[in-house]
Amino acid sequence: MTTDLPSLRQSLDAHGLMAKKSFGQHFLLDLNVTRKIARLAGPFAGDAVIEVGPGPGGLTRALIESDADRVIAIEKDARFLPLLGELDDGSGRLQLVEGDALKVDERTLVDGPTHLVSNLPYNVGTALLIKWLTGPWTPASMTLMFQKEVAQRVVAQPGEDAYGRLAVICQALCEARMVMSLPAAAFTPPPKVASAVVHLVPHAERLAEARIRKLERVTAAAFGQRRKMLRSSLKPLGGAALCEAAGIEPDARAETIDVAGFLRLADALT
Repeated sequence: MTTDLPSLRQSLDAHGLMAKKSFGQHFLLDLNVTRKIARLAGPFAGDAVIEVGPGPGGLTRALIESDADRVIAIEKDARFLPLLGELDDGSGRLQLVEGDALKVDERTLVDGPTHLVSNLPYNVGTALLIKWLTGPWTPASMTLMFQKEVAQRVVAQPGEDAYGRLAVICQALCEARMVMSLPAAAFTPPPKVASAVVHLVPHAERLAEARIRKLERVTAAAFGQRRKMLRSSLKPLGGAALCEAAGIEPDARAETIDVAGFLRLADALT
């Protein structure tokens, strides 16, 4: 049982471990918080769970306590593998994978519905999210902690300052909502910014690969020059003619166009 284990701080001290700035590590040592995140992510109903960047294993402990059938923890920093190995009760439910989550092919690790639950390293959080959204492997759900600014960009609506390319791609592919906020003081060492947890559930009908690629092209152009009218920012892709084909006002700006509008622009792209 994880309740029989030493505290996270004791485990870190016993192994002489500290956070590495180069890995974007900020540890969540309050088990009440990690258990709340696991509850917000579940129930898992016997499905597998992947955690990226478990570090000292606070969230890992909460996931092992959950109804997940298997917990697969992917850790790039080999220093933490012996500590995480102490969480293995011999049941086979915990699998440790040493590797870079940006390069891991999740299809080789799991078969069947799998949920992602992670306190993501700040320096690769957005890149990992885009990988899971647009890559060949689709999780059953994602409950992910980011810097609060990134979390706001995921759930932002048209007209809001945070609304941009990330919001459009996330919301075209998932239902996304912010479910928890955490102050910097909740972490060791405390980062310079607050954090937030976002829960994403992929739509039942996934967009076709070609449509996703077109959406990426349109949003990159539109938000790459977000202060310009779409007739100008989308000029390399067809400009005013593209807008008109999609039923979009060419004089509109990117931040005013909803997700459905961007999908029409992607569909109108030849």
